[in-house]
Amino acid sequence: MAQKDLTRGAVFPTLCFFALPMILGNMLQQGYNIVDTWVVGRYAGSDALAAVGAAFALMTFLTSMLLGLCMGSGVVFSLCFGRQDQEGLERGISASFLLAALVAALLTVFSLLGVDLIMEWMQIPQQIWSITREYLVLIFWGIPAVALYNFFGAYLKALGNSVVPLVFLGGATALNIGLDILFVAVWQQGTAGAAAATILSQYSSGLGIGIYVLATSKAVRKAFSRFRVSRDSLGQIVSYSGLTCVQQSVMNLGILMVQGLVNSFGTTVMAAFAAAVKVDAFAYMPAQEYGNAFSTFIAQNMGAGKEERVRKGVRWGVFTTVSYCLAVSLVLWFLAKPLMLIFIDPGESAILAEGVRYLHIVGPFYCGIGCLFLFYGLYRAIGKPGISVVLTIVSLGTRVALAYTLTALPSMGAEAFWQLLPYGWGPAYILTALPSPGVAGIWWAIPIGWGLADLLGGLFYIRYRKRDQSL
Repeated sequence: MAQKDLTRGAVFPTLCFFALPMILGNMLQQGYNIVDTWVVGRYAGSDALAAVGAAFALMTFLTSMLLGLCMGSGVVFSLCFGRQDQEGLERGISASFLLAALVAALLTVFSLLGVDLIMEWMQIPQQIWSITREYLVLIFWGIPAVALYNFFGAYLKALGNSVVPLVFLGGATALNIGLDILFVAVWQQGTAGAAAATILSQYSSGLGIGIYVLATSKAVRKAFSRFRVSRDSLGQIVSYSGLTCVQQSVMNLGILMVQGLVNSFGTTVMAAFAAAVKVDAFAYMPAQEYGNAFSTFIAQNMGAGKEERVRKGVRWGVFTTVSYCLAVSLVLWFLAKPLMLIFIDPGESAILAEGVRYLHIVGPFYCGIGCLFLFYGLYRAIGKPGISVVLTIVSLGTRVALAYTLTALPSMGAEAFWQLLPYGWGPAYILTALPSPGVAGIWWAIPIGWGLADLLGGLFYIRYRKRDQSL
């Protein structure tokens, strides 16, 4: 099995070549999401598009604990690999797999039992209640497959192999697209067909990569044959994964709460949001995968005690991320409408206009989310996942609070709201003349949250550098 030692070689090309397959894999996944959205929107209608969009936000939240667990475990695997600690690696594999299996089983059971309560909390409109429920009940059965793929993928990436996870993801993506077209476009199975296509592709990648790792990795075979889970190994996995799980869950809970607010504005806004978020994710998600690769690079070099490579990695990470985000923001500004037209029929003018407005508000600020992904990866790698949790709470807390506050203005009237302020408060005279933000308030809350979290992350970094010169 090919491995990549990230503690050797020139820093910039080493980091970039390791990150590239992860970024390509993410782009494949986002490419699938775009095709899925296109097929559903074109062949099943705007109601089905709204239902799948709402379900996507929910599934992202439910699987966030699994992703956090695997990401944290990957840091432990990287540290053991950097130290050449084979025994610690085997124990970490056993402990991590046990926790991932338990979390996946619990998530699947509770999701299936609580589907109606979840939908009520998300404020799913009655107009799309039945098709959303049908989609969710099917898609929940794919949670164990998500756990398998991310566990074995995290192991491979931690050891420097980012190519094999890409291969299995690429195969699953191709299968998913083919099944989407067959089930939805040809057989007209609607949201149920889209769910079936997703589940089958998830299990193909999860089982496939698991078989590959067992066949090629002696460490994994030994770990599973002995399956020794000690208190120390569990504690180490939990210490790195626990707060990462919390961070991922808080992040996606905030997104889910925003989705619930979007749902309250009806299917037009839901459909616009579902389509625009797909464009949004395709644009900035490569920065997220780069942040994950950056985390593995930092962890391996921290484990090997190579402080100068860590410092160089930080500098190159910031330069690469900012450069990419500036470029993609510029492209998206000019191509917002053509990109929305991939999913939305030109006759759906209201949906199209709202989606373009979202992209024009959020798109120019991708540097904010790009730097935030770097902070997440850095603090995971140096064993400070609690800071990532704080940054997530600030980012998502601000987003949720501002979104609910700003969208409440139209219902009470902006002028009436500002009259509640003490008489003579100067800005009130200016703000009463401004239009209420309405749905746009949800969109503006997103980059504001990114900016505040970046500011706090930078302050933490400055403080940490004063105490630890390795950064």
